[in-house]
This record gives sequence, C-alpha cells and structure tokens, in this order.
Amino acid sequence: MLELRPTCEHCNKSLPPAATDARICSYECTFCAHCVDTVLANVCPNCAGGFAPRPLRPARNWKNNNYLGNDAASTTVKHRPVDPVAHAAFAAAIKAIAPEQR
Repeated sequence: MLELRPTCEHCNKSLPPAATDARICSYECTFCAHCVDTVLANVCPNCAGGFAPRPLRPARNWKNNNYLGNDAASTTVKHRPVDPVAHAAFAAAIKAIAPEQR
C-alpha cells in the first residue's frame, strides 16, 4: 500500500493525501510537480526512474473500508534536498531516455 508521504523530499512542500501535484517514482520517492519539472528533469535522484502522479486514496469509505480513515497517510517526513548541480550532472546522460526505457 502506498505510504502517501506528507511532503516533497526536495523543497519540503506539504503534499497532503488529496494533493494533485504529488509525484512518485516506483519506489515511492515523493516530490512536488514543480521540483520534478524544474529541478529533477523527471529523473528520480534515488533510482533514476521517472515520475507519475501519485494516486489519490478516497477520503470516504465507499467500499470495504478502503479509505484514509482506515489506511491513513504517512506522517513521516523524508526531507532530503537534492543538490541541483550534482543532480544535473547525474541526469544529463539519461534524461533524454524515456523512463520506460531506462
């Protein structure tokens, strides 16, 4: 189950469960759309994968207790700012490769 991490790992912007600008990689590294687009060039600094919009967990119990009230979002902040210069050097060789081909 997704952790739904509470903030952007780079800028520490709040990303509550209903945030439509939250982005995750396949390892659930979590960043805001602004950082993914302007700092990371759609290259995860931890695994080199790409990002996708984070799914939204229902706030209301529509069926089978599958909702935030039963499966709460994480409250553990993982604030690990990226060095933009070092990341640019890291991403330079792979950012032109589509994430599904990395």
